[in-house]
Amino acid sequence: MRNILFLSALLLSILLRAQIIVPTPAKLDLKNGDCLLRRNELVVSADSVALGACSLFAETLFEGDECNFTTDSLSARLLFRVDTFLPSEGYRLLVDEQCVRVYASDYPGFVYAVQSLRQLAQMRGDGSVTFPCVEVCDSPRLVWRSFMLDSGRQYQSVATIKKYIDMLSMLKMNYFHWHLTEGLGWRLQIKSYSMLTEKGAFVASGDEQQGFYTQEEVRDIVNYARRRAVTIVPEIDFPGHAEAALTAYPQFSCFGEPIGIPREGFTKNIFCAGKDSVLIFLRDVLDEVCQLFPSQYIHLGGDEAPKDNWDACPDCRRRVASLGLGDSHNLQRWLSAQMASYLASKGRKAIFWEDVIVHDGYPLPSNVIIQWWNYRTRGDAALKDARRNNYPVIANTNYYTYLNFPTSPWRGYTKERTFDVETLYNENPSYKASLHYNNIIGIGCSLWCDYGLTENMLDERLFPRIFVLAQQMWGSSLPSFPEFGENIKSIMNFFSVAGYSKK
Repeated sequence: MRNILFLSALLLSILLRAQIIVPTPAKLDLKNGDCLLRRNELVVSADSVALGACSLFAETLFEGDECNFTTDSLSARLLFRVDTFLPSEGYRLLVDEQCVRVYASDYPGFVYAVQSLRQLAQMRGDGSVTFPCVEVCDSPRLVWRSFMLDSGRQYQSVATIKKYIDMLSMLKMNYFHWHLTEGLGWRLQIKSYSMLTEKGAFVASGDEQQGFYTQEEVRDIVNYARRRAVTIVPEIDFPGHAEAALTAYPQFSCFGEPIGIPREGFTKNIFCAGKDSVLIFLRDVLDEVCQLFPSQYIHLGGDEAPKDNWDACPDCRRRVASLGLGDSHNLQRWLSAQMASYLASKGRKAIFWEDVIVHDGYPLPSNVIIQWWNYRTRGDAALKDARRNNYPVIANTNYYTYLNFPTSPWRGYTKERTFDVETLYNENPSYKASLHYNNIIGIGCSLWCDYGLTENMLDERLFPRIFVLAQQMWGSSLPSFPEFGENIKSIMNFFSVAGYSKK
């Protein structure tokens, strides 16, 4: 990765210099002159909270050179200082011919300043780096800015996961929503239920549909992300999309029968809500999830859960009657509330897809956040439901934040499930709603891996549309589309050489 980033910067030095940062900063004043930093001369004065960002700067721009720390600010070529007057995640960057000065109030702010410097950097043949003299002041519009990768339908390598974490940090997104369980595969090692991965990770037969992440690998990925100011939010989807888990443990289904694995979509085979053993299982899983992921947020899924089995299951019917729930839809709300309350006891918040609140009913606890997605079918109904019930919302509508939707028809994606960069820029309901509703805490985007979307296809789906989403999440305003289009052309060089996408 270091060599890739070095080559990326080297290529940019050959190109006509256009001082572009994406997402576009609130303020960027380009001044005369350049600041030259030579290899092995990284004299740094830094406050302790910024030390990780300093090492990230050296690693990504100077092939891992060590920083030489000094307490003498006057002799430093790099200055990283805390400024408590700056907003969380914001930063101020001042570059003159003698020094690069970075100010932030917290660690993410320092990281984002480094990521902006990476986009401004010009490499020289001797390995030194020049930066334009510039002043940048910037901070995010939204506190939640996420990218979701579906590792349930398709398994991706650890290297690919880390590549996209790098991408998120570069684009100043702060949450990596990791979809880890699916009908086609359970990807997270749970030691108290070893068959989830020994069997459940290998139930599908397509290319790149087998495999799982060990707990050691997960800890490594979490630390890798933390260093880049990215928080990993794991998703354990229930009660639906559970065919892989129920193949490993059929006793947690309604009838204990063999479970078929869908090639696409989902089936009626979901976790049984009437058996106490299922609640114990889910709590045990969440115990290990919370040990692995320090995130304040844990995603509990809740989407696309057909109730056919629940309506016929004696255990589920008994639960509905004994609690006076009325129907199986309310049973899902009850089950969701039990698990959200369990997370609350651990100081965590629970995120659910909008399906959980389609019908009013059993009360959900106060630590619940709703992810609005099904705009194609329900428009803004989920947003209105959430507002009425005072639930915070993550806007992640399938029109137009689902990056698995291609730009032209492909396999199971017909024309109405396609969109291009300009449509996203002008018509994204998630962005438009975020400008008007204060219960929207942020915007998410998703890359589902339906229809065998293998690793070699992912970058083509992401770029260049991910740049638009990053701007809509971060920026206080949008430039004109033609202007932003020129920014995309410039920044694509960096990402192309870094191995993300063809030009």
